[in-house]
Amino acid sequence: MSDSGTVTKLLGHTDSYYAASANGAPFYGALEGDIEADVCIIGAGYTGLSSALHLAERGFKVVVLEAERIGWGASGRNGGHVGVGQRKGQEDLEKMLGLETAKALWDMGLEAVQLVEELIRKHDIQCDMKRGIMHLAAKPSHDAWLREEVELLNERYGYQQMRYADKSEVRSLVGSDRFHGGQIDDGSLHLHPLNYALGLADAAASAGVEFYEYSRVTSYRGGSPCVVNTAKGRVRARNVILACNGYLGDLEPRMAGRIMPINNFVLATEPLPEDLARELIANDYALQDTLFVINYWKLSGDNRLVFGGGENYTSRFPQDIRAFVRQYMLEVYPQLADTRIDYGWGGTLAITLNRMPSIGRLEPNVYYSQGYSGHGVPTATFAGKILSEVVAGTEERFDILARIPTRSFPGGTLLRWPGLVAGMLYYSLKDKLGH
Repeated sequence: MSDSGTVTKLLGHTDSYYAASANGAPFYGALEGDIEADVCIIGAGYTGLSSALHLAERGFKVVVLEAERIGWGASGRNGGHVGVGQRKGQEDLEKMLGLETAKALWDMGLEAVQLVEELIRKHDIQCDMKRGIMHLAAKPSHDAWLREEVELLNERYGYQQMRYADKSEVRSLVGSDRFHGGQIDDGSLHLHPLNYALGLADAAASAGVEFYEYSRVTSYRGGSPCVVNTAKGRVRARNVILACNGYLGDLEPRMAGRIMPINNFVLATEPLPEDLARELIANDYALQDTLFVINYWKLSGDNRLVFGGGENYTSRFPQDIRAFVRQYMLEVYPQLADTRIDYGWGGTLAITLNRMPSIGRLEPNVYYSQGYSGHGVPTATFAGKILSEVVAGTEERFDILARIPTRSFPGGTLLRWPGLVAGMLYYSLKDKLGH
């Protein structure tokens, strides 16, 4: 049961609106005994699912091992935003990597969104896909930055699907006086993230991928072949892909220090009357603000407000997630004070120091992708395609992503947490003070 008393439709998942409105999924049993594969993928989130599907379409025999259920982690719990670009802005990428690489990454970001839409249409994935994202200035100083970014993307990158909206236009589209302007991006999407993940899994299974749930990997080693161990089974494979992201744990110390798992929280209201739903979001776009710890929200397929706000950096979730997130929602929409909150849930994602994905190769036949920093729906889906390319022998685009510098957190896995908390609290305080 969910904490609202609603029966969770998809057993084994967190008690979220997404699980309660999931399309349903077959149960894949745990791995028992020894099997062989061309590629063994550890983790059945977007990275693992996309890798598996693209590799199977190339003719590889693929096995996916998942510690819980398919889409159980951040891939089944996130805000469902499918935004263009990277988590880092293009101006910052130009300074960090140069114009040529920044433009290559921009093109990949566009392709990532297009890939999500293509997969949904090709495989008839029912996931409430809608078009459009608005990025809203939470402070007066952010308004100029959003306007300048639109000009940069229009002029230097030729991206004409985004435009600037002033405060009065934003107010006409968003039922809140909180924002000072914004970007309206018609090239982005939003969707039901768990149903999208389950649809990818169905497509991959139809292409011949073997899935094993409740098959936590206890250890692995590279070599010829690689060997991946679970409690009751073992996979021998020519290649291994680590697709664990925020749930990597201590499985692979060589890459664990490059990411920091953090927890983010979401609520879903009761279904809203049509007039109230349109008052909140007139164009039915997904919305996000410019705070360091961002708020993000959208309307579900049945007119619930799905609102994400607040995060923490411990191993525990707030005792009352609905109340925890509700305070952020009411800062944006005080008119929802009497609206019932039906669901509240949390999930763990992974961030990197520079907010760019950490993608690479640990050994000649061991690959990984992680650290999407809140931009995971398109980026992880695209990363899966890139990983399939490099396993198949095409390394050009993989090399571009692998060359992005992703330093380890200071102190590695032992001391990264205190430094991150101090930094996050500093920027959260700046948000609260309006700086």
